[in-house]
Amino acid sequence: MNILFIMYDQLRFDYLSCAGHPHLHTPHFDRVASMGVRFTNAHIQSPICGASRMCTYTGRYASSHGAQWNGFPLRVGEQTMGDHLRKLGMGCWLIGKTHMEADAEGMARLGLSSDSVIGARQAECGFDVWTRDDGLWAEGPDGFYDKGRSPYNAYLNALGYDGENPWADYANAGVEDGDIASGWMFANADKPANIHEEHSETPWLTGRAIEFIDQAEGPWCAHLSYIKPHWPYIVPAPYHNMFGPEHVPPPLRDAAERDDPHPVYGSYMEGNISQAFQRDAVRNKVIPAYMGLIKQCDDQLGRLLAHLEETDTLKDTMIVLTSDHGDYLGDHWMGEKDLFHAQSVKVPLIIYDPRSDADATRGTTCDALVESIDLAPTFIEAAGGKIPDHIVEGRTLSPWLRGETPAWRDFVISEYDYSATPNRAKLGLKPREARLFMVFDGRYKLMHAEGGFRPMLFDLETDPDEFTDLAKTPGHEDQIDRMYGMLAQWGRRMSQRVTMSEDDILSKTGASRTRGVLPFLYDGSEVPPELTEKYRGPARQNHLEGEGDT
Repeated sequence: MNILFIMYDQLRFDYLSCAGHPHLHTPHFDRVASMGVRFTNAHIQSPICGASRMCTYTGRYASSHGAQWNGFPLRVGEQTMGDHLRKLGMGCWLIGKTHMEADAEGMARLGLSSDSVIGARQAECGFDVWTRDDGLWAEGPDGFYDKGRSPYNAYLNALGYDGENPWADYANAGVEDGDIASGWMFANADKPANIHEEHSETPWLTGRAIEFIDQAEGPWCAHLSYIKPHWPYIVPAPYHNMFGPEHVPPPLRDAAERDDPHPVYGSYMEGNISQAFQRDAVRNKVIPAYMGLIKQCDDQLGRLLAHLEETDTLKDTMIVLTSDHGDYLGDHWMGEKDLFHAQSVKVPLIIYDPRSDADATRGTTCDALVESIDLAPTFIEAAGGKIPDHIVEGRTLSPWLRGETPAWRDFVISEYDYSATPNRAKLGLKPREARLFMVFDGRYKLMHAEGGFRPMLFDLETDPDEFTDLAKTPGHEDQIDRMYGMLAQWGRRMSQRVTMSEDDILSKTGASRTRGVLPFLYDGSEVPPELTEKYRGPARQNHLEGEGDT
């Protein structure tokens, strides 16, 4: 069996028709959901691109692998799904984005060259690379945000799009009065991108995936990682005007949220991106473009599904559709992601398993508390391996796909290290204090903030929109204590004993005696005689003769 692991960047859990969106029709997402299981309670382990992806790829929490912000390197030696799958004879390839920063210092310390096979894999998050393009070719006075060379820009240049950065000049910009109308400006979000639709990023990457599938010799795992619907919010025709302000829902927010907010939440509501999305003019421009980008993603998914069918590959390919985080889009007075409301930390997750033992669950939903770190062990099991649970902290989703009801977790965790943001400085915190933790048990959601702040608490049974922070007022101490108990339980997990499995330890228990290590004995009668055989019998030489009593 092959695995087609598709990740969309910044795709909200509720912006699919199978998830109940009232205006956005996504028939191809819906088709995969009808073929498999849609998980309705899936959460990412950090609401920021890089950290979230490192959790998904390693199957480990952010505080376990340490790469907790964009640009924080994933340390050399941290195993990812590529490392685990290759041991099982399954290739693991990247087509698109990882947002992974290589641990250059660690590689140099160990003498690993990025030109070597092992060095290249260490530098590429454990993947073999078919095409890597992190897709954010922003350019400012200090140069490009993304490093290296963009294969997408090279592709556009080869098609006749001029300039050093056609990603910015054409794929993510429109035209107004003959001038560039950059997608960085929200006012331009309703303009068509100045590019032929078939040359835009999502179709381009789909084409690279089809090229990979056509030449691949299985079994393989292909991580197809799209940059869209992540900003810049601009999309080519005909998707630019498929939706309009009449399709923009009212923002999901309440005045009570701004009344004595938690200091961290308050600082984010005051930020530039949140201030922008608090304006109706911005939402009415951006959200239709965001929907158009998703519609284009859905059409390209249809193109992939058709190719899998035409090549008779669909019946042998597990398909996984998910995202690295959501997008507030003005809900909760916020833009972007960053905090732990559902719009940010909850993601779509749809899995089609072609094997016959998954037939009973086709077209169903599952509301189990799922974490993104569950994908790595699911893939390992699908490849026929035993999950190394001393390394991988997630749990396989395979029982749910088979219609079973396994013993399962009671809560999910997400973490956020915002030490590299202006919010940390605004709050007067030291970098190590700028950390947030979420624990959610399916009803209550608690946010803990380091730095001496009070927590936040929501009851999603009585307040499903997460408007009322119960921790503002007394009377909820028991629930807060209970949630902190869960956080403490998680904090005591075994996360760093990654070189010895439980089986290794059990096999070695007591083995030292059979290898001659016999401490703490009085006369040897305490153990079976075969253990002391090497320490009994006549002395072959006596080196103490003539040196006193022997």
